[in-house]
Amino acid sequence: MNYQNAYDSLLSWREKHIKEHQTVIILSLLVGIGAGLAAYIMRLCIHQIQYFVVNLTDKGLNYWYLAFPMVGIFLAALFVKYIVRDDISHGVTKILYAISQHKAIIKLHNVWSSIVASAITIGFGGSVGPEAPIVLTGSAIGSNLGRFFKLDQKTLMLLVGCGASGAIAGIFKAPIAGVAFTLEVLMLDLTMTSIAPLLISSVTGAAVAYLTTGSQAMFPLAHFEPFSLGRIPFIILLGIFCGFMSLYFTRGMNWFETKFKKINNFYVKVLVGGTALGVLIFLFPPLYGEGYGAITALLNGNHESLFSQSLIFDYKDESWAIIFFFGMIAFLKIIASVLTNGAGGTGGLFAPALFVGCLTGFLVAFVLNGLGIETPLNNFAFAGMAGLMSGVMHAPLTGTFLIAELTGGYDLFMPLMIVSVISYLTIILFEPHSIYAMRLAKKGELLTHNKDKGVLILLKMENVIETDLEKVYPEMTLGELVHVISKSSRNIYPVVNKKNGQFLGIVTLDEVRNIMFRPELYNRFSVKKLMVIPPAKINQNCTMEKVMDIFETSGAWNLPVVDNSGKYVGFVSKSKIFSSYRKVLVHFSND
Repeated sequence: MNYQNAYDSLLSWREKHIKEHQTVIILSLLVGIGAGLAAYIMRLCIHQIQYFVVNLTDKGLNYWYLAFPMVGIFLAALFVKYIVRDDISHGVTKILYAISQHKAIIKLHNVWSSIVASAITIGFGGSVGPEAPIVLTGSAIGSNLGRFFKLDQKTLMLLVGCGASGAIAGIFKAPIAGVAFTLEVLMLDLTMTSIAPLLISSVTGAAVAYLTTGSQAMFPLAHFEPFSLGRIPFIILLGIFCGFMSLYFTRGMNWFETKFKKINNFYVKVLVGGTALGVLIFLFPPLYGEGYGAITALLNGNHESLFSQSLIFDYKDESWAIIFFFGMIAFLKIIASVLTNGAGGTGGLFAPALFVGCLTGFLVAFVLNGLGIETPLNNFAFAGMAGLMSGVMHAPLTGTFLIAELTGGYDLFMPLMIVSVISYLTIILFEPHSIYAMRLAKKGELLTHNKDKGVLILLKMENVIETDLEKVYPEMTLGELVHVISKSSRNIYPVVNKKNGQFLGIVTLDEVRNIMFRPELYNRFSVKKLMVIPPAKINQNCTMEKVMDIFETSGAWNLPVVDNSGKYVGFVSKSKIFSSYRKVLVHFSND
């Protein structure tokens, strides 16, 4: 009781003394601090576990790789199954869903559960990254802080974006990329109301990272060749390669994930996924963990170190070995990530995308060099990361700024921008949505920057279906129909099967107006003779965007709604949709 009174007093004091926009500014600062600290804690936990694992390994063939990934996945899966008891995978997709539903409610346990599960997974060798879990953590901090202070849904959405922005800035020391990610990937609208809180959270998250881990870039690019106009054709070529590699990454990830989900038994899934991952890591050691060590080696011209503990170590200087080994790693990283998450581990796709992009850039430059075209390996590896990030996430600004901030390679903005844009333009020809958004897009639940589509997504079928129309049955006479019409205020009547509720057709007032006042015809005509088939029917599970397409195609103003078995549910009208649309649009657009 005392707690409740104190809580109520705090809310009352806040309402009296702190204005709404000031509250948002203060909370965005707190969210940034929380996200930055969460990022530091997660990285610390991962490194501690990895340090423990590395101390048990030897410098030759590492047979521990066959066991450790399964151990980590099994522990993480048990933690999620029996302690968290909720699905915490696909963190960014969950945030997108929360925003798309205009609720921005993320469960409180996500503040800590993703950190624990991800640290265990990656520390023991899971081939995923910590970024998506930490983004979910940051967004959960923002969502729950906003809910604690009873803020409206629109402000909650902004605080969720602040959490994501602060988390990206905190994990990568990349404040500009944090804001760009929130605007491009989470598709939060850029307004004067939102930009200040996003910047505050992002800068705060980065500041916490600087205070805890120092100011050095995550992948310092010590030696690089200045940008040359003569390399632009090859940079464009790299962008195209990155676009197609992004397409493989996105669709391959989805395909392998769908196949792996068919394994329903929890323990079989852990055993199959953990064993397969262990074998892949044993054969290709760079697949171990998030792969940041391999990225650092490639950027600093030490690609031979990737052959360490591999079966073909003795051939590390051979061109065929480099192309084969690195090509297989880039191809298998996607499978390794699916095995990790599918078997029960928790992790994100940022690190795999960076890893594959770095390898793609390196391989393109290596092949060009083999053809006699002098190309700097580390420059292309550097640009390849931006290309994959841009293509996989459909976020060229995020890809450009993130890699520049990750490496400190601000002098190479031009190749980063070219590769990012070309990669994005390449993949957009084949895949209209990012890897995070495609699941929601298929369900029609994806909010976009297009406000017309955004408002339609926020509308729900159950809120626009009208069920007050009087039903009639095919065996009814005209006289009985006239009796129904006399009690109704509508001019359309659904005809349904009296036994099973199947929708059969409609009777409109216009169709019977010329005979409804002639009693001598009341027993001559039946509803079955008078009914007509509507130009279209709408399934109750249709998205609102699909509903509007059906209205546009059919030219109708009212259409019946049926369930999957064809049973009548109700009617939906354009006027009802437009009325609801206007109400949502006013709220949605109010800054």
